[in-house]
Amino acid sequence: MADHLAALAKVRGIALALPEAEERPSHGQATFFAAGKQFAQFRHDHHGDGRTIVAVKTAEEEDLALIEAAPERYSRVAYFGRGWVGLNLAGEPDWEHVGDRIARSWELAAPRRLLEAGGR
Repeated sequence: MADHLAALAKVRGIALALPEAEERPSHGQATFFAAGKQFAQFRHDHHGDGRTIVAVKTAEEEDLALIEAAPERYSRVAYFGRGWVGLNLAGEPDWEHVGDRIARSWELAAPRRLLEAGGR
């Protein structure tokens, strides 16, 4: 199996384990939503960029700090504005960290009722 398919399977497993998460394609990419709000998108060679990433939400002021502190791990996400980073999935990613970032992204998108009910 190609590495990007294994990475997609792991991202899918992490994202869909979160409460009320669902997957729908968006612009040909596997995209994950919580109560209709996007919280993650898997991208492989998007528009020929050669990268395999999962785009996740961040606190708006956090995105640039993450990219600056760890450019080998984080990047800007094409066509997404501030408040999003691409988390590099090439090689051997730290899947615990990936899971934490996806879960944090879910928390930023999930409705208050899910967070008040205990969230993840």
